[in-house]
Order: sequence, then C-alpha cells, then structure tokens
Amino acid sequence: MQKINDIRQNFIEQYKNKNFVIDRTGAKTIEIIGATFKVDEDWIIRKPNYDYVDRELNWYESQSLKVEDIPGETPTIWKQISSTKGEINSNYGWCVWSEENGNQYENVLKELKSNPNSRRAVMIYNRPNMHSDFNRDGMNDFICTYSNVFYIRNGQLISHYLMRSNDVVFGFCNDVAWAKYIQEKLAKDLNLDCGDLIWTASNLHVYERHFKFIEKLIEE
Repeated sequence: MQKINDIRQNFIEQYKNKNFVIDRTGAKTIEIIGATFKVDEDWIIRKPNYDYVDRELNWYESQSLKVEDIPGETPTIWKQISSTKGEINSNYGWCVWSEENGNQYENVLKELKSNPNSRRAVMIYNRPNMHSDFNRDGMNDFICTYSNVFYIRNGQLISHYLMRSNDVVFGFCNDVAWAKYIQEKLAKDLNLDCGDLIWTASNLHVYERHFKFIEKLIEE
C-alpha cells in the first residue's frame, strides 16, 4: 500500500510535468482520483497549523453548526461557505454524535462490542439529500467526508476514512487530525490499541494558489 511520501512525490511529479486540470473557477489543479494510502505522517504538502487543529477539534466536540462558535477567529473559508444564518453542514462532531444524524458513533460502538469481527461498523457522514442541503440559505457546503469504517483485527482498531473531495494543503491536515481523534476515542471505549489509519480520497487535489508549497518542497 502507498504511504504519504508516495502521494507527495506523485504531486511533485505532476507539477513538474504540468499535468493540470482546470476547475470550475478556471484555476489549475493537480489531482489524484481514487487515492488510497496509509497515513504515516500528519501532512502531505504543508505541515499543520496545530493551534488551529486544536480549535477545530474543540468546535467539533461542541457539535455546533454555527461557524462563529469556532474558538478564536473564524477562518475565512468557513465564513465564505456558511449560510446567511452562519451555519454549515460539516461539523464532524455533529455528524457522528448527534441524534439528528443517526447516532453514528454509538451505532459503531455497539456493533463492535457485539460483533468484533463486523464489517458493518461504519459512521456515515453524508446523506442523499446533500444535493439540496449543500446550498440551503446561501450555504456552499457539500460534506467532503463520505464515511469512516472501523475493523477490529489482531487486537487493534483499524480505521478506513473515505472522502469525496480532499484539499491536500489545508484540508487534509485538519481531516487527519479529526480521523485520528475519533479512532483513538473509539479504541479507548473498546479498550483496544489503534491500528492503521487508511485513507481514501475520491479526489485528492492541490489548488493553483497553493502550488507555491510544492515549489518549496522541490527547492528543499
């Protein structure tokens, strides 16, 4: 299985070869479709902002759908995609813990306690009506995570995290922090050690405005 550095080198080579895709805004992107790899580092192109990672995790724990509840200064991107009421869909804590979204965490915990060999231990983040929910009240937030599937094998909790769309430079770092957080929490509740975190992104990409970070890696 590929690891983080394999993905990193893929993006570097695509950049050198000018293998660009034009997105809906007319900007260039570099993408990998159907990327699957083992998470053995916290970043691919740019190291995380750990202060913001902690703030976002605190917000997820609150389950608030209001971007103004993110501790500290609300990032511009959240303001841009929120509704006229300042709400979004993608509070991942809400997605896994809320009754409104089907008590995903509790379902997985119960499933693995009753059947440790299960293949049904899946937290479902997205929903069919996201095609209309993503832009309600002026919002632009089509949840990027599909689901998170868990397996108990050889006494360890393995996590397979699946995403629709994943920005490598900023989004990936924050998403990995959340995926590790929820894997560690579930492992603790099951009295297990954490195993591998396996990542699948249907579309893993770098935006043109972030090409400078690839250039920095090449220089180094």
